[in-house]
Amino acid sequence: QAQLQESGGALVQPGESLTLSCVVSGIPFGDKAMSWFRQGPDLAREWIARISYDGSYVAYADSVKSRFTITRDNSQNTLYLEMNNVETTDTAVYYCKTKVDGIDYWGQGTEVTVSS
Repeated sequence: QAQLQESGGALVQPGESLTLSCVVSGIPFGDKAMSWFRQGPDLAREWIARISYDGSYVAYADSVKSRFTITRDNSQNTLYLEMNNVETTDTAVYYCKTKVDGIDYWGQGTEVTVSS
């Protein structure tokens, strides 16, 4: 069974940078596309980035395009989200997600708060 563990969330100021990590176990990580989602206060969970199994294809939501970068290290079974020039609207719990045999697996989330 897939297990996903996010980390790296913190309190940061607008304009700063932060990198989130998601360590995956229990599945062949290098075979699976991965995604980041986030859920802000009183908001629905939204998709923000996706990366193919080998990192050759990435896609971003308009809200984070040009500021966030999704990458992966298949040798370390780890997914990353580099967040640059963060804004107060980036305040949310961030989740990594994958799908195995039609079943979605989520981490428990890591909290990012952007505030001056």
